[in-house]
Amino acid sequence: MFAPPARPCSPGDFPESPPARGRWATVLAGGLIAVGALLSYHNSLVAPFVFDDKWAILENSTIRHLLDIRTVLTPPAAGGVAGRPLVNLSLAANYAFGGTQVLGYHAFNLAVHLLAGLTLFGLVRRTLGEAGRWEIGDGTPAPGIRSPLSALPQQEATFLALAVALLWTVHPLLTESVTCVVQRNELLMGLFYLLTLYGVVRGAGAARPVRWHVLSVAACLAGMASKEVMVSAPLMALLYDRTFVAGSFRTAWLRRRTLYLGLASTWIVLGWLMITSRHRGGTVGLGLGVSSWDYALTQCRAIVLYLKLTVWPHPLVLDYGAGLVKHASEVLPQAVLLLALAAGTLISLRRRPAWGFAGAWFFAILAPSSSVVPLASQTMAEHRMYLPLAAVVAVAVLGAVRLAGTRAGVVLLILAAGLGWTTVSRNAVYHDELSLWRNTVAAYPESARSRTNLGNALLAAGQMAGAIEQYEAALRLQPYTPEAHINLSNAFARLGRPSAAVEHGEAALRLEPDSADAHVNLGNALLQLGRVDEAIGHYEAALRIQPGAPDVRVNLGAALLKVGRAADAVRQYEAAARLEPARAETQAALANALVKQGDTAAALPHLAEAVRLNPTDAEAHFTLGNLYAESNQFPEAIAAYQEAVRLDPTHFMARNNLGNALMVVGRVDEAIVAYTAALQLQPDNATVRGNLRDAQTLRRRTRPGP
Repeated sequence: MFAPPARPCSPGDFPESPPARGRWATVLAGGLIAVGALLSYHNSLVAPFVFDDKWAILENSTIRHLLDIRTVLTPPAAGGVAGRPLVNLSLAANYAFGGTQVLGYHAFNLAVHLLAGLTLFGLVRRTLGEAGRWEIGDGTPAPGIRSPLSALPQQEATFLALAVALLWTVHPLLTESVTCVVQRNELLMGLFYLLTLYGVVRGAGAARPVRWHVLSVAACLAGMASKEVMVSAPLMALLYDRTFVAGSFRTAWLRRRTLYLGLASTWIVLGWLMITSRHRGGTVGLGLGVSSWDYALTQCRAIVLYLKLTVWPHPLVLDYGAGLVKHASEVLPQAVLLLALAAGTLISLRRRPAWGFAGAWFFAILAPSSSVVPLASQTMAEHRMYLPLAAVVAVAVLGAVRLAGTRAGVVLLILAAGLGWTTVSRNAVYHDELSLWRNTVAAYPESARSRTNLGNALLAAGQMAGAIEQYEAALRLQPYTPEAHINLSNAFARLGRPSAAVEHGEAALRLEPDSADAHVNLGNALLQLGRVDEAIGHYEAALRIQPGAPDVRVNLGAALLKVGRAADAVRQYEAAARLEPARAETQAALANALVKQGDTAAALPHLAEAVRLNPTDAEAHFTLGNLYAESNQFPEAIAAYQEAVRLDPTHFMARNNLGNALMVVGRVDEAIVAYTAALQLQPDNATVRGNLRDAQTLRRRTRPGP
C-alpha cells in the first residue's frame, strides 16, 4: 500500500524536528483528520435507513436483546449480517441504547471510519519514518529495506501520512460504506485490517513486542467476525513484514513465526462462520446460476470503474444491481488494463517491493469479492473500494511529492477540501429515500433492483402511477424474476385494480411457486374481488411456507372473519400476537375478532394493550370506550372517550357516546356539553338532539327553579 517517492525531498524541505515538536505535529495531524471526517460526514447523521439497513435493523429480531449474547451472535442469513456476528453485536448495542433512532447508528459508523483514518495515518507514518531503522537479530540493518525504502525524516513522514489518511478519509467514494448503516461490516473489517498491520509495525520496533502481536491477532480475529474480505490479512501482514521490516519472507518467518501462526489460526473462525451462515444465505459461491467466467468478466468492468471513481468520483451509484457481462469483447480494454496492472504488481514485488506492496494490497483486498467467486446478489458495489482506495491514494500522494516536492502540499490540501465538499453533497442525497433512489436510477438505469426500490419509495409516497412505471421497467430488465410481478401485484391492489393484481400475482407464482409474498399479494387481490375462499387458500399456502409470518396470519384472520369463521380468525390473531406481541394493529384485530365471537371480556385486555402500544390512535380509544361501556365499566369508558375526543375533536360518535356514559353516572352537565359539541359537528342528527333534550329535561327535574 505504501510506496515512497523515488527522490526523497531534501532535509531542508522537511527539517528534522525535536521529539516534542514531532509529537505535537502528530497530534495536529490527527486533529486535522478528525476535523476532515466530521466536516465531510456531519450531514450523514440524519440519513434514514436504506437498502439492506431495513433487513439488518428494522427486520432483525436478533438485535432486540443485547444481553442475549447467544442470539445476538447468531445473525440471520439476510441483510448483510449473515456470518458477521461482530457487526450484529454492534447493531444490538445501538438498538439497546437508541432503538431505531438513526443518529446512534450513523455516529457509530462515523466513529469507526475516523478510527480507521487515524490508524491508516499511524501505519503510513511509521512505515515511512521507521523503515530501514529496524534491525535483524544480530544488529545489522534488515536487507532490502534501505533500497528501495529508506527511513524518511520524521516531519516528512508525518506530512505524507497526513496527506494519505486525510484524502482517504474524506473521499466521496467511501460515502456508501459510511452512510449506509449496514456497511459498517466494511468499516469494521477495514479498521481491524489496518490494526492487524499496525500491530506488526509497532511490534517490529518494540523491546517487548508481545503486546503488539496480541493486538495484531485480536484485530485479525475481530475482522474475520466482521467481513469475509479479512481473509487476506494474514498474508498481507507477512508481505508487509517482508517488504518494510524483515527484508525477506524467511527472516520474517524466523523472527515472528508465532505471530503468523496466530494470524493464520483466525482462518479457522472465518471458515466456521462461512459454513454456519451457509455462504451468506446462499448469495455467495458457485452453483447460484452465475458462472465464474461471467462474474470475472463483470469484475473487469467493475474494477476499472472503481479506479475511475477514485480519480473522478461521479456519478456515484448506491446499487448497480446483479447484471453480468456475458461476452469478453464487451470488456476487452478493461481486461488488458487489469492484466497489465497485475503483471506490474508481480514484477514490482521483486524489483521495487514497496511499490509492489501497494498493488498487492489493492488486488488482494478486492479478490474475495471481485474475482471469480460469484456474489450473485450484487455483482458491482462501490463499498468494496473502502480499503483498496488507500493503496491508490498512497501511490498518488507519494507520486505527487516525487514530482513536485513540498509544493504538492498546497495541491493536496485543496484536493482534500474539494473531495470533502463532494462527500457532503453526496451525503445530502441520502437524506430522502425517494431522492436517493431517483438519483441511483438516473445514474445507472440498468439496475432492476434500483428501479424496484424507487418503485417502493414512490409507492410509500402514494405515487402509484410512478411506482407502477418503475416496476414495469424492472420487469423489462429482468423478465423472469418473480419480484417484479410481486411488486406490481401489490401496487395494482393498492391502486384499486384487483384484476391486474391477480394477473401479476399468478405470474409470480408460475415463476416461483414457493413464494410466500406472491401468495399473500394474490390473496389480497382476491379478497378485493370478493373471492374470499380463494384468498384464504393462498394465505394458508403462504403460512405453510413461512409459518412464523405474523402479517400473513393477520390477513388470514381478516378473511376468515368475512366468511363468519370468528373462532378460526381468533386463533390466527392469537398466533400473530404471540409472534409479535408489541404490534398494536394485531392486538386490536384480535380484540375485534373476540367481540364478534361474543367474548367482550376477553377482548378488553387486548384492546387496552393496543391503546397502550399506540396511544395516538383515536379510533382505538373510541372502540375501547365502547367495550368498557358494554361491560358496565363507565368510568373507564368515559376516560377512553375523552382521550378519543382529545386526539380527534371531530370524532362525532366519541362525543355522543361520551355524553351517554356521563348520563349513566349522573354527570348531566358534562353530558350536555358533550352532546352540544356533537351537534355542532352534525347539527341535523336527530338522535343526538333527542339525547341533548333528555339531558336538559333531567337537569331541570333535578334542579327545580325558585
